[in-house]
Amino acid sequence: MSETPKSHGRKTIRPSLTPRELMTDRPALARAWTAQVITLFPEAFPGVLGLSLTGKALQDGIWQLDAVNLREFGEGKHRNVDDTPAGGGAGMVLRPDVMGRALETARRKIPGAAPIIYLSPRGRRFDQPMARRLAQAPGVTLICGRFEGLDQRVLDHYGVTEVSLGDYVLTGGELAAQAMLDATVRLLPGVLGNEASTEEESFARGLLEAPHYTRPAIWNGRDIPEVLTSGHHGRVAAWRHSEAERLTRERRPDLWAEYLANRGDDDA
Repeated sequence: MSETPKSHGRKTIRPSLTPRELMTDRPALARAWTAQVITLFPEAFPGVLGLSLTGKALQDGIWQLDAVNLREFGEGKHRNVDDTPAGGGAGMVLRPDVMGRALETARRKIPGAAPIIYLSPRGRRFDQPMARRLAQAPGVTLICGRFEGLDQRVLDHYGVTEVSLGDYVLTGGELAAQAMLDATVRLLPGVLGNEASTEEESFARGLLEAPHYTRPAIWNGRDIPEVLTSGHHGRVAAWRHSEAERLTRERRPDLWAEYLANRGDDDA
């Protein structure tokens, strides 16, 4: 049997399972990083997380995903999960008793050190350092909001952290949850083919990533920068660092100011 040819930093992935099969009928794995998502739409998962490297890692048991159906904990024969806001106003609010039952049930299946996060536009902004911290935890429980939001007493009682992807409002937290999990799972050991790539990408050192080039050497009259074809590793590293600084300074003055402040601390 011939050996499968290897490429530089790439993995060949052939899907063998449908997305939902990646989550169902699979026993809990004691050492796997665990993600719980409390949602009214469990059928939305794993979604894009079932594809590419995150999907392969899910199939291989590097991490596991449990979509908890909030509707199953609803009130009455119609399984109601929301009610009108106290004090009046538009929309509906997720009930604390319903969410409380869902959380109590879900948290029995995950290590207590795993944080609880509510996807909310008023939360602190998600970033790469937070993804690294989540990857170092035993897992995470994510609450996907709907309607006007979640009763504040749930957040206070369980010490829930509110996190936002950015300054905009989505119809629910499912897309945000998938984005957060993708950013986190790819940092778990064994998920990426080339572990060094996470050390060189945007935000890893407080800077945006330098430009990338590949063959052909000339495309539409544009050359690959000469330094990248010089074979001089020191010059290449210096060029990439310089370009990362330039792009960060031009495009993200907020990151640039933080980078300069941290560099000052390192030099002190």
